[in-house]
Amino acid sequence: MNEIIRKRKSVRKYEMEKLDRSTLEKVREEIDKVVPLYPDIKYSVEVAEKTKGLFNITAPHYLVFGSEKKEGSLENIGFIGQQLDLFFSEMGLGACWLGASKPEEIEDSSLPFVICMAFGKPKGSLYRNVSEFKRKPLFQISEGTDERLEAARLAPSGMNLQGWFFVADEGGIHCYRKKLNPLMGFIYNEMGAIDLGIALCHIYKESDTFNFTKLVNAPSRKGYLYMGTVECENL
Repeated sequence: MNEIIRKRKSVRKYEMEKLDRSTLEKVREEIDKVVPLYPDIKYSVEVAEKTKGLFNITAPHYLVFGSEKKEGSLENIGFIGQQLDLFFSEMGLGACWLGASKPEEIEDSSLPFVICMAFGKPKGSLYRNVSEFKRKPLFQISEGTDERLEAARLAPSGMNLQGWFFVADEGGIHCYRKKLNPLMGFIYNEMGAIDLGIALCHIYKESDTFNFTKLVNAPSRKGYLYMGTVECENL
């Protein structure tokens, strides 16, 4: 498995020293290189210095994600954002998704704001051992056998709910998102879609080839919404 996936963690405490110009330039270059889940959906990623909101984290820098509102746009943001989360960890920087924060100053943009991510030099340890992950066991979030499912299991999610389910079937992986009651759906529905995109990013990082599509005849699963299928790697 990808070494960074095995040891990354969400960093919530940062040194407040700003990153140097060269490092920020590398961040912007990486933003330009990310691979979207849905190439036809317009999105934006900007670097900001201040955010606000419930459970906000103080950090020297933030990424601000925007997207047109379209089917799959939230999963798309989770997918591209987690590529940057892993990039930060590989660079020796910390990062953390902020599900309840927004930019302190909203800049004029044609794309609606979606979510933020804090990043910077971590105060304290950056990595952890696999044994330190607090995650559901595979049998609670998946059926079938596919080595990539362990990478999905280790993905971060809002409030660590892990509201996804994966069915490995003949080399492909059917992906589902848990149906929520009205109250939880109001609070968490958008974040749940972003979370699935985050988990899909981990599957993507473990795949030789990656194609995500919605099948007309995909099997249904009680209590879950079908979101799409990672097709067989040999297709």
